[in-house]
Amino acid sequence: MPILKRPRQTELVNDETSVDDLILTENAIEALQGIRTETGCGLGEAITEFGRRYNRLRIERPDDFTLPPDEYGRNVYT
Repeated sequence: MPILKRPRQTELVNDETSVDDLILTENAIEALQGIRTETGCGLGEAITEFGRRYNRLRIERPDDFTLPPDEYGRNVYT
């Protein structure tokens, strides 16, 4: 029996809007969708990857965030 793969939704993340940009601009849900589109992973893995990228961006591009760490994601519940 062949393994069926979920179709990719390439329209969610394009050359103009990267997942990192979505994270920087507090678009967590869209960033998670983009991670899932890029990798084909499940939601739990996408949340882990989101955290990894968020932490990397806080180190590499701290001035690009629109909110301080204690306010980021305040209204996002997973």
